[in-house]
Amino acid sequence: MVRITLVRGDITAEKADAIVNAANSSLLGGGGVDGAIHRRGGPEILAACEDLRRSHYGKGLPTGRAVATTAGRLAAEHVIHTVGPVWSRDEDRSQLLASCYRESLRVADELGARTVAFPAISTGIYGWPMDDGARIAVETVRATRTEVQEVRFVLFDAAAYAVFEAALGASS
Repeated sequence: MVRITLVRGDITAEKADAIVNAANSSLLGGGGVDGAIHRRGGPEILAACEDLRRSHYGKGLPTGRAVATTAGRLAAEHVIHTVGPVWSRDEDRSQLLASCYRESLRVADELGARTVAFPAISTGIYGWPMDDGARIAVETVRATRTEVQEVRFVLFDAAAYAVFEAALGASS
């Protein structure tokens, strides 16, 4: 069974086999976690993403899917890019959010990754409520069959950490 840990900090500083990028569908960088990973990881990540756009994802990476690239100058070996859904009051998109975590773990298994660091996908500019996002993240990781030994949720601030800590306690 995968061990889940919480870290308060900057995901771009994590030393792990893979870090997960809350990417936009273009794969070409953006704001939030996505922009930080591209900036700190350097041009190698952007070049790998451009290659993916030219070869397999001409229209962009679909929501809920995941794909890996080099980690460039990051301390990780790989970056797994996943596109989270934008939260909606009118439409239940929770399965798409859960798919981000499942698909990222599937890609991690393909890479042979044993440690994976996740951000709180979709809880920033995409507006997903942190408590629901944390619940979905923790429950999905716990329910997914994977060879990954440790999943780290890397949370930027104390408030997000507290919400994930409560979700972790509620699901045990």
